[in-house]
Amino acid sequence: MAISQGVGVSLATGVRAFLPPLAVGVLARANAGVDFNGTGYGFLESIPWLAALVAVVALVVLLERGGMTVPVVALGAAGVAIGALEFAGSLADEGYAAGAGFPAGVVCAALGFVAAQAFFGRAAARARSGGEAEAASLVELFAQGAALLLAILAVLVSPVAWIGLAFALWVLVVQRRRAGQKYQGLRILR
Repeated sequence: MAISQGVGVSLATGVRAFLPPLAVGVLARANAGVDFNGTGYGFLESIPWLAALVAVVALVVLLERGGMTVPVVALGAAGVAIGALEFAGSLADEGYAAGAGFPAGVVCAALGFVAAQAFFGRAAARARSGGEAEAASLVELFAQGAALLLAILAVLVSPVAWIGLAFALWVLVVQRRRAGQKYQGLRILR
C-alpha cells in the first residue's frame, strides 16, 4: 500500500507540481491516510511547507493570469523533486526504508510530467492556436483537478494509483504510435 500511495502521489505531483503535495500535506496534518510525523519527512506536513506551497500556487496563478508563462521545464523539475520526496515520505510513513522512494519517485513524477505534457499540453496548444484562450485555461483547470483527485485518491484508496500509472503509460504509447504514423505517412508521399 505504501508503494501504491507513493506511485500515485508522485505521479500526480509530476502532472502538476504544487497542488497535489499541498493536498497530501493537508491530509497528513489530519492523519487521514498518511502521517509524516515521526519520520524524517515530517516537514511535508509542516505549516511552513504548506504555506510555501500555497504561496507558489498563488504566484503561478497570478503570473499566468497576467499573461506571463512559467517555464514548463522549471515546473517539471520542481514536480520531479517534490514527487521524489513524497514517495520517500510515503515509504517512511509505513516504516520502510525511504531511500528507494527517491529514484522511484523521480521515475513516477517524470512519467506523470511527460504524459501530462503529451495529453494536456497538446490540447491547450491547439486551443491557443485556435484563438480560444478560455478553452486553454479550461484545459489547465482540468489538469489541476485531475492531479489533485489522483493525489487524494492515492492517499485514501491507494490501489487507484495503478490506474493513473496505466493511463500515463497508455498516453505515452498512443503518442509514440501517432508520431510513427505521422512520419510513415510522410514517407508514402515521396
